[in-house]
Amino acid sequence: MKRIFTLFTLFFSLYSISAQNLTFEEYNPKSTLVVPGKVIKKAKFPFIDVHGHQYRMPTQNLAPVIAAMDTLNMAIMVNLSGRTGADLQKSVKNIADNYPNRFVVFANIRFHNNVGKKGWIESTVKQLEQDVKNGARGLKIYKGLGLRDLDVQGKRVAVNDPRLDPIWAKCGELGIPVLIHSADPKPFWDDFDADNERWLELKTRPRRKRGPNNPAPWEQIMQEQHAMFKKHSNTTFISAHMSWLANDLGKLGELLDEIPNMNVGIGAIIAELGRQPRFAKKFFIKYQDRILFGKDSWQPKEFPTYFRVLESNDEYFPYHKKYHAFWAMYGLDLPDNVLKKVYYKNALRIVPGLDKTLFPK
Repeated sequence: MKRIFTLFTLFFSLYSISAQNLTFEEYNPKSTLVVPGKVIKKAKFPFIDVHGHQYRMPTQNLAPVIAAMDTLNMAIMVNLSGRTGADLQKSVKNIADNYPNRFVVFANIRFHNNVGKKGWIESTVKQLEQDVKNGARGLKIYKGLGLRDLDVQGKRVAVNDPRLDPIWAKCGELGIPVLIHSADPKPFWDDFDADNERWLELKTRPRRKRGPNNPAPWEQIMQEQHAMFKKHSNTTFISAHMSWLANDLGKLGELLDEIPNMNVGIGAIIAELGRQPRFAKKFFIKYQDRILFGKDSWQPKEFPTYFRVLESNDEYFPYHKKYHAFWAMYGLDLPDNVLKKVYYKNALRIVPGLDKTLFPK
């Protein structure tokens, strides 16, 4: 009996020591809070995901994607990874042959080691025109512009580099939107310390950490984007990830007031909205004509978090990625007229050629 008691004491002591030495990554308590609410697995209205990625679309079987879309009530996916030339044509054909009203593609441009080449801008604009003739409904700009893309002299290409002006002007002329991702969350540029709200993400994914000037300050890159929007007022822009200002909606509102051709997508920033439900709801109501639904990564199991934040008035429910948000979510309880604009009406107005019959009026 004494031996059993000794073993129990030893086990309890080791268990206590282990619990006391838990890391932040390991600490993930189950909430004891009991409040009304439920998971929303299907959006209240059919919606358009303006920030989708299907990288194998030229050859892939689209049936499994459609099956998942139907469970979510996703009527149309905008595949931003349309590429260009023959690849884009193959994607458009795959869509036309199988699900002609459920997908559209945006074209892409490769900037790295090309900007500054003789004749490059002229051939690029010509190819963009051809891509649109071949079915592209917009242009997607990846975050490499401003971050990694270098010109022929090995210098960083700024988002608002004047050598690129003919591209943005052509998009305005063709009546297609430009969805652009610039930079990354600002904490990636900040000190990696206890005050950094993205500490866990940077700890588990250290390659995302940048120095304050690597390759330029965060503020500079985002200012370049906004300056480009202002310069090309006849072109419609969608700033991905709410311009990384979902945590400062006051500042974002000032930009939207200042730049009437700027719109924003909500991909990958729903955790920011879900922790400020009252302020975010006011923002969505005020700027209801400028916000578009987008998810970014194709993970069907993560969409219910978006639906619940946008549609419900639920309190204190979990987010789907701890390293993005270690806090709980709250629902914005958006009115139906605002939900419809975010889910599909704004995209129908901005992206040409979408099938309006898939949506209620």
